Amino acid sequence: MSTPVRGRVRVAQGAKRVRAFLGGQVVADTVHPLLVWEVPYYPTYYFPRADVVSGVLAPSGRTSHSPSRGEGVLSTIKAGRAEAVDGALEYPDSPIEELRDHVRFEFGAFDWFEEDEQIFTHPRDPGVRVDILPSSRHVRIEVDGVTVADTVRPHLLFETGLPTRYYLPRVDVRMDLLEKIDTVTHCPYKGAAEHFDVSGHADLAWSYPTPLPESTRVAGLVAFLDEKVDVFVDGVRQERPKTKFA
Repeated sequence: MSTPVRGRVRVAQGAKRVRAFLGGQVVADTVHPLLVWEVPYYPTYYFPRADVVSGVLAPSGRTSHSPSRGEGVLSTIKAGRAEAVDGALEYPDSPIEELRDHVRFEFGAFDWFEEDEQIFTHPRDPGVRVDILPSSRHVRIEVDGVTVADTVRPHLLFETGLPTRYYLPRVDVRMDLLEKIDTVTHCPYKGAAEHFDVSGHADLAWSYPTPLPESTRVAGLVAFLDEKVDVFVDGVRQERPKTKFA
């Protein structure tokens, strides 16, 4: 996989078939996607213009400037009665040569598939690995000095670039102290998570009821936001990690 870097933007040639749907119709379908890291945390997809369905792009006359990618031309995408206003962006004269003749689709405006599996939130980063391992470590979680979970059978989730997460069996969690809230988040590697307030503190825990196939080991288990709770592993209090979630 080639990964040329231009300033803060990294570009790689993807190997998966990628499709974008709008209103149930395919608006782009390629086996030659570009993965572009416009931000350091995750990539987005760019389609070769030849692989965008003919007639769906309607230039809006608006532009968007990027210091690294150049002057962008915005288009609205129309498919039947559905439309994504300014949902497409092209950089025909970009200083990053790989981006010319490619179209960036705004991820949240479409339904996306890698091969035949739907993806959410953002494309999977080929440099990210998720390992979920059963453990016999003693993990205890405190909130305001009260033990809300205590187990010797956690699953430890190791995800590239993130702190270790401890997923705990519900029978070892004080579920009476957790209140399910309406928040649902999506992870491209794990799936859709339901969230919980804990002892009156907002959004401190989450669980994946039906995770994606590669993450089935955490199905139904509960994880806590280590950045805001006290975690003890084998009796040792862990330092709270400093991440964007804090």
